[in-house]
Amino acid sequence: MTNLLEAKGLHAAYGETRVLHGIDFAVRQGGVTALLGANGAGKTTTLRAICGLVRTQGELNLNGTSIGGLATEDIVRLGVAHVPDGRGTFMELTVEENMKLGAYTRPANQAHADFDHMFDYFPRLKERFKQQAGTLSGGEQQMLAIVRALLLRPRLLLLDEPSFGLAPLIVQEIFRILRRIRDDAGVGILLVEQNAALALEFAEDAYLLETGRIVMSGPAADISKDEGVRRSYLGY
Repeated sequence: MTNLLEAKGLHAAYGETRVLHGIDFAVRQGGVTALLGANGAGKTTTLRAICGLVRTQGELNLNGTSIGGLATEDIVRLGVAHVPDGRGTFMELTVEENMKLGAYTRPANQAHADFDHMFDYFPRLKERFKQQAGTLSGGEQQMLAIVRALLLRPRLLLLDEPSFGLAPLIVQEIFRILRRIRDDAGVGILLVEQNAALALEFAEDAYLLETGRIVMSGPAADISKDEGVRRSYLGY
């Protein structure tokens, strides 16, 4: 399987504060890669670096095209969609309006044709189509954030803590749907997830990030068996 995204020697900084120190990683075409690490390790910064939201150095290539240094809107147009930590839902707008914003780069007739497809994945959102997003439950808001990203028809989907603050049954439902999306659309997924057991079960490949450096990488199944990972992140 070929790589959709490749990062080589990626550095990232906020002003004078360096967060990533020359990391290498990849996301395979149609595959799921998990990025693990403690709070403050640089996971969210990695996603922001891919989107052009922080100052970076090094190589970032999407399907062989360099995206390092591009404006965020140009990276989005190349097929990168980001579901940020905290979901980024526009609370004052309706579900319908949030979905239209997600499809802003595409002709209106194409975007509306995808709405029914999204409702097949997330039927609750069809029931709440005219409802203000701020009145949705946390799980429904996360579903809406994922739908908004998918309406871009991305090649690469960046997910930042999709399970955060949600009940276990809702988390199971969301990840079941994400598996369907991966299989149906062939989209590559880079997943940042504090629930390491969940992430390693979902992903094929994984990287462990500590203080801005990759300290372990390989098949997710192998990393889940590592004694240090089990003690520090899996709790057994």
